[in-house]
Amino acid sequence: MSALVDKLAGLLSAPDRTWRVRGDHDLNPEFADAHSMLREAAVLALIIDTPPAPRLVLTQRTGHLSAHAGQISMPGGRLEPEDASPEACALRETQEEIGVPPAAVSLIGRLDTYITRTGFRVTPVVGVAGEDLHYLRDAFEVDEVFEVPLAHFLAPDSLKTDERMLLGKTRRFFSFPYGDYYIWGATAGMLVNLRELLGTTC
Repeated sequence: MSALVDKLAGLLSAPDRTWRVRGDHDLNPEFADAHSMLREAAVLALIIDTPPAPRLVLTQRTGHLSAHAGQISMPGGRLEPEDASPEACALRETQEEIGVPPAAVSLIGRLDTYITRTGFRVTPVVGVAGEDLHYLRDAFEVDEVFEVPLAHFLAPDSLKTDERMLLGKTRRFFSFPYGDYYIWGATAGMLVNLRELLGTTC
């Protein structure tokens, strides 16, 4: 395990770790308490820990989907009755979306819970794969699978705060531009948690 991933594993399992509930309301207080009933969901922050450096696996959703079309996300989705835990959900969805079997992933912990404006309570599960993977994407849901160096999210100037109009109001959100990719919204918000845990080291 690389030093960076080993450090992350230690931080995620620390008994004195401080937990908080994050969400779209962090930058937009009007979104707080917008939903009385939250639907449970989970995503997998999958780190490929092979040379030359650890990378995070992300997907670009297809443009025809009814929710979050074309956006960049981590593999995941809502918990189904057959899911025994958020970890089981994240692993199942990852296999369904990008073809990575659960046996290839070693889970090392969770990030903070994230609540979305659209009414989901998301558990971000962190997993590590110690070998390069062959991706088999679900063409209906996933347009592309790509990897971003973990160090990119730790670079001091990589995190942006942007805004756009939503339902007649200005909405603020985090983003991590990367080449031609624009990583924003809930995915970026969860990655801010990862960045804060590890610190900006690059």
